[in-house]
Amino acid sequence: MFRSVLDAIAGYRPSSPVRSPDGRSYQLAANESADEPLPAVVRAVAEAALTVNRYPDNSCAELIAGISGAFGLPEDAVAVGCGSVAVTQMLLAAVAEPGVEVLYARRSFEAYPLLTGFTGATAVEVPLRDGVHDLEAMADALTDRTRLVFVCNPNNPTGTVVGRAALEAFLDRVPADCLVVLDEAYREYVRDADTPDGLTLLAGRPNLVVLRTLSKAYGLAGLRVGFVAGRPEVIAAVRKTYLPFSVNGVAQTAAVAALRAKDELMARVEGTVKERDRVRTVLTARGWTVPVSEANFLWLPLGDRSVPLAEHLAAAGVAVRPYAGDGVRLSIGSAAENDAFLAAAADFSPI
Repeated sequence: MFRSVLDAIAGYRPSSPVRSPDGRSYQLAANESADEPLPAVVRAVAEAALTVNRYPDNSCAELIAGISGAFGLPEDAVAVGCGSVAVTQMLLAAVAEPGVEVLYARRSFEAYPLLTGFTGATAVEVPLRDGVHDLEAMADALTDRTRLVFVCNPNNPTGTVVGRAALEAFLDRVPADCLVVLDEAYREYVRDADTPDGLTLLAGRPNLVVLRTLSKAYGLAGLRVGFVAGRPEVIAAVRKTYLPFSVNGVAQTAAVAALRAKDELMARVEGTVKERDRVRTVLTARGWTVPVSEANFLWLPLGDRSVPLAEHLAAAGVAVRPYAGDGVRLSIGSAAENDAFLAAAADFSPI
């Protein structure tokens, strides 16, 4: 009855909530904004809630116009979806099928293998080198069957980045009939001057698209809005795979309001960056190995100590994301949430 490809895919299992003995919970497992929505966004949501008896604009015209204005993109160069995960699925639906290959790093964003598996395409995983995309090895792994390549920059879950020269050299090696998806979900948190804004690389590269989300820096994780930018002919193909009405009316309205408040939201991002650096400084002073992160999370490469740390923190009500045998991703929350993590981790040996 069901497709055979499902046999190789593990179903989603939500993690159980964690609480301290006194009932407190600090959610540092999801890469979301710790700040409450801006008042302007709350007002927009409240007004939009009065119209939920109507279908949303399936063309997302006002939202696309808002993205166009905020990022300096032609409107026909933008496609939107229900979060960047849905846009990733749209991209794969446009190009992936049995007999072709989809290439990405390992470890990188967990949705890549899952969504690739649904298409029936063959996943090709290239290991990170010292926690960073090994672009030379990824270029060597290209074949005449490679139809799409993901480059997550900054990378989730390691927070590492690849610089302009390395990225451009890689793009130069990718055949014109292979789509490169530069996933920049965490672009707003980058402070490394050598890390390029992917939107500045689009000119002259018709097989490059840039993926962004409004879930992180723009604080709309609960409403799900993402977009992809690229050449109009590529975007036209991607738009054909859009699930009708999947970006709901409330989400569209909230996203437009958030884009209008971009400067205020970026000031909040600066606070997150300062917290990220503060937490890393404390951990490294304690003897922990913590790579420099350009995202709103830190990577703790603890190997076999990863799950024990997660369990240790859970007893104190702190939730993090462990990758068994590899590391722990620590999302940056509010100062109080981060202090709760530091206190709970103080008596844990990373060795």
